[in-house]
Amino acid sequence: MRQDQEDPDQRRSAPVYAGAGRAGSGPVEGTRPVLYDAVLLDRDGTLIEDVPYNGDPEKVRPVPGARAALDRLRAAGLRLAVVTNQSGLARGYFSEEQMRAVHARIEELLGRFDAWLVCPHDDADGCDCRKPAPGLVHAAARQLGTSASRCVLVGDIGRDVAAAMAAGAAGVLVPTPVTRPEEIAAAGWLAGDLPAAVDEILRRQQAVHPASGPAGQRVGTALVVRSDSAGDVLVTGPAIRAVAAGAQRVVLLCGPRGRAAADLLPGVDEIIEHPLPWIDPAPESVDADAMRTLTTRLAAVGADEAVVFTSFHQSALPLALLLRMAGIRRIAAISDDYPGSLLDVRHRVPAGVPEPERALSLAAAAGHRLPVDDEPVLRLRQDALPYRPADLGAPGYVVLHPGSAASSRACPPELAARIAGSLTAAGHRVLVTGGPDERAVTARVAAAGGTDLGGRTDLPGLAAIVADAGAVVVGNTGPAHLAAAAGVPVVSLFAPTVPFGQWGPYRVPTVRLGDAGAPCRDTRAASCPVPGHPCLSGVDPAEVVEALRVLVGSGGGGR
Repeated sequence: MRQDQEDPDQRRSAPVYAGAGRAGSGPVEGTRPVLYDAVLLDRDGTLIEDVPYNGDPEKVRPVPGARAALDRLRAAGLRLAVVTNQSGLARGYFSEEQMRAVHARIEELLGRFDAWLVCPHDDADGCDCRKPAPGLVHAAARQLGTSASRCVLVGDIGRDVAAAMAAGAAGVLVPTPVTRPEEIAAAGWLAGDLPAAVDEILRRQQAVHPASGPAGQRVGTALVVRSDSAGDVLVTGPAIRAVAAGAQRVVLLCGPRGRAAADLLPGVDEIIEHPLPWIDPAPESVDADAMRTLTTRLAAVGADEAVVFTSFHQSALPLALLLRMAGIRRIAAISDDYPGSLLDVRHRVPAGVPEPERALSLAAAAGHRLPVDDEPVLRLRQDALPYRPADLGAPGYVVLHPGSAASSRACPPELAARIAGSLTAAGHRVLVTGGPDERAVTARVAAAGGTDLGGRTDLPGLAAIVADAGAVVVGNTGPAHLAAAAGVPVVSLFAPTVPFGQWGPYRVPTVRLGDAGAPCRDTRAASCPVPGHPCLSGVDPAEVVEALRVLVGSGGGGR
């Protein structure tokens, strides 16, 4: 039986795969479904003015607005911790007693913190706690009784953001005069100062779980829409689960490119597959008969409401018109354009918000919120995954996926081959994956080191392989989101044609590599607009090996 014909109760009650058993699993008991439990703060340059190697409490000067901003976080119920590198201890510039006196002065001026986490080492010590390593973030999360994915770290240099990402936490960069331009380019979330960072943390928190708004009464049938690619469908999963929590039946309308991913989503009872020419990247001409057929199919759903999910550059209004013609009485969507009478819930989202949160905020605006026991992470239906081929050996291998539907986001084959060789030389088992049209590339890459799986898997089969990986090395493409849904760490070879803050792997330990400030930045180009693919061609395979050491060797597993 096809999955779009399964009994709705069977699909809805299917077990969910979310990387069970990995480090840092599970929400804090009794928490509500919010994005964050805790805010972690760098010390020097973020909370207080940066005085190098300061051991004198009298030199402590809070940054402007710090006390009021921190009090707002406390009032919102968020726990606060300081995570700070203090190599001055290792170098003998000040004593632990002097450092404690400085911290006491900070608390006198800024209020009490729930935890202080200090790395006393220098870079040469090779510890796992000195940022950009994720050790301090993991330790802070444990001490605060939460998981790293429910933390957001605010800092002023790239090391802070990198430590957050490697732990699976969110990272906010507040640039100062010491922040390097390349660190600003690589940051997925920027704020002008500490109060602005706090404003956005609280705004995002409120957007996905507002204190007031629609009551969210349970509906009979909800139609949810997410066209476009497999990755687009996967990142909408948390929002679809939020709708499913308040509906007896959920019908998903998706396009052909996203159908395989739709079959993997929890909370979906039925699927309608139909291309939308205003969404597809290579659309066919609009066919009036096809649109009439789609409208008839939508009317037959008998939906009480529709929630239309789109990316930031797409319009929901053409479909909203068809939904109105199909007789659907309540329609919610994100739209900057004037919708006239097409939308009952017109939602707006600022630029830069991660796609899963963007969709969750629309669901919340329509009155649908994730239940308390459902974390706002990507998930897969475990029963939709096939058994992994036995000839691949034990779990813990590295998946290297060099390709992408958009060539601008693919890893250059010669670089991928060098990465495969370096990973193999470092003792990793490498599986090289790709679609049927990428067999020549995967064969070339695997010849340098690894097992060639090009063309051997469909999307569910690839998901099963990814789920048992120790880490995935991949660009900005669907398998990165499969890894996030399985809680598997990602080495992200991310071409900056689209914003990393919106499309990077979501709430999973990640190390980003590549030139974030390359000329292709924010062009949304499908083909590389710059000869030589400079955003990725400069990646050193040794960086990938080191990224895996950080992710896999520091307790940085996913959920």
